[in-house]
Amino acid sequence: MAIRLIVKDPDPVLRERAKEVTKFNANLHKLLKDMAETMYDAEGVGLAAPQVGILKRVIVVDVGEESGLIEMVNPEIIEHEGEQLGPEGCLSIPGTSGDVRRAQRVKVKGQDRDGKPFEVEATDFMARAFQHEIDHLNGVLFTDIAEELYETSAKSKRSGE
Repeated sequence: MAIRLIVKDPDPVLRERAKEVTKFNANLHKLLKDMAETMYDAEGVGLAAPQVGILKRVIVVDVGEESGLIEMVNPEIIEHEGEQLGPEGCLSIPGTSGDVRRAQRVKVKGQDRDGKPFEVEATDFMARAFQHEIDHLNGVLFTDIAEELYETSAKSKRSGE
């Protein structure tokens, strides 16, 4: 395992659409391990592969609830309902937070590290984290959709990622 460098805005890789994963192998397993270690080291709650410079549709999320670490390959939101407005931050945009409107509940389908399909239902903060990370896979940053932006200390971990 290794801690990878987190790409910072305005690096153009953050604006590209990540490619679907078709090979489920040792390289993918290493990427997932490295992403989780990098996320924990940075005290984040989620990380998308483009944030470590890899244009693959891979995310890790751990909001500290009973679900623990969730690794998801090729994630896609298949259901959403309700609405929430809340603060988000991003490991790729230190020192900035913003209020972002998201769905209150999402159902996300994807694959595990071995290619096996699975689904996750998430509400509240976990739903926000999944939406934030999936946006990264599509080249969208929270600053693009925030209703209000504000400066925070780089170590503030209020939400988002």
